[in-house]
Amino acid sequence: MPKMKTKSSAKKRFKMTASGLVKAGQAGKRHGMIKRTTKFIRDARGTTVLSAQDTKIIKSYMPYDR
Repeated sequence: MPKMKTKSSAKKRFKMTASGLVKAGQAGKRHGMIKRTTKFIRDARGTTVLSAQDTKIIKSYMPYDR
């Protein structure tokens, strides 16, 4: 059997944790920071863990990173 293809964009944007969760960068921080509240900017630092529904989709994109 040939290997399954992985989505290259998913490899670049997401990382898997040891327990099988998916980490991703926070959304909404590329531009327009003036209109965002200070609380939003502070809470959106670093990475976040995706929800169960999104994790299922991302895991299908990366079949060998489980």
